Amino acid sequence: MQATLAAQTRNPMTLLILAYAAFVALGLPAGLLGVAWPTLRSEFGLPLDAIGLMFISNTAGYLISATFIARLIGRFGIGPLLVFSCLASAVSLMGTPLAPAWLLIILLSALGGFGSGVMDAGLNTYLAAEYNEGQMQWLHASFGVGATLSPIIVTISLSQTASWRAGYLFVGAVMILMAVAFAFTQSAWKRPKTKPADPAHGEAAEHGLMDYRTPLRETLLRPATWIGITMFVLYCGAEFTLGSWTYTLFTEGRGISPELAGLWAGGFWGTFTLGRIMAGLFAHRLSLNTLMLGAMAVGLVGAALFWWNPHPWVSVAGVFITGFAIAPIFASLISSTSQRVGARHAANTIGIQVASAVLGGAVVPAFTGYLAQRISLEIVPVMLFIALAALLALYAWSMTRRTSVVDVA
Repeated sequence: MQATLAAQTRNPMTLLILAYAAFVALGLPAGLLGVAWPTLRSEFGLPLDAIGLMFISNTAGYLISATFIARLIGRFGIGPLLVFSCLASAVSLMGTPLAPAWLLIILLSALGGFGSGVMDAGLNTYLAAEYNEGQMQWLHASFGVGATLSPIIVTISLSQTASWRAGYLFVGAVMILMAVAFAFTQSAWKRPKTKPADPAHGEAAEHGLMDYRTPLRETLLRPATWIGITMFVLYCGAEFTLGSWTYTLFTEGRGISPELAGLWAGGFWGTFTLGRIMAGLFAHRLSLNTLMLGAMAVGLVGAALFWWNPHPWVSVAGVFITGFAIAPIFASLISSTSQRVGARHAANTIGIQVASAVLGGAVVPAFTGYLAQRISLEIVPVMLFIALAALLALYAWSMTRRTSVVDVA
């Protein structure tokens, strides 16, 4: 009877929509700190580069959960993990504005990272196993929707309440609603083993990407895994450097009003989301290599305009162009993981890549803050340009040896 009920409630489109909603919620915290940071650090009497501690603590939690996501799914199941991830994120978000001390905020950031890592890696693994690349692009476009709203939420909070706290509480409440939705649909996330055989890698027909129990050590010995790790570090380092520091650079470095800077920071995530929506609609018409090279090259042009800054509108155009251009990269790399490393290692590799992505998204912006404190906030577009240039060079090099990489792996 329970099996019949689960089968009836398991509607692929319903689960896909819920996954999209979850990624909107996952994107909401992305731009909170960037806009809240000037006020938050003033309240606690912190230096400019203290934001690095939040990046590091958040990353530590993210790394643990994302790296071991295949094992966690095998042990607990994807449904219960999604409920837990939302609750952990809610506690982090709602606890931060109530925290009396900076140290507690750091600890809550680690908890939030752990919860976000479970949701991010878990849903990426699930969609890679169950859906196609276009739907994966739409999943990450949903993240962009949340990230677009994120700085606007804090900007409204600051303008209406003169505090960043209401914005955090609001996003925490959204996470609680997502936890309730996942709690009511836990059984629907159980899926049959319907994946076809993969003769190229010797995979049995009865196994799907989430069915393997491949030792993590084996996956880490594959050269293709480390190429993926490096590309994700560079990509997310660029994305979150731009997302985290644009508002502060505009307000404290280039004299833009907080209200206008908040809209411009949100505009980055808006063009970023538009780029992922367009990729979801048209990615099937382009080869993956063409899409990736074009995205990286145009993103590099946008970063150069942001760095050049002959006029504020040129700088803003650079931010928007960069956001639009780099949008498809993450989802394309995730959805093609099994092609690079084989189905047997795909779940492990996706988790490792998500972990390395958040590592890059923390370390590179933190290092950028360190340099900004000692040099100038104008180091922000420089670091963005360097990260994207290195990503383009690595990807172009990896494509010249793609066959040997797959064979060795």
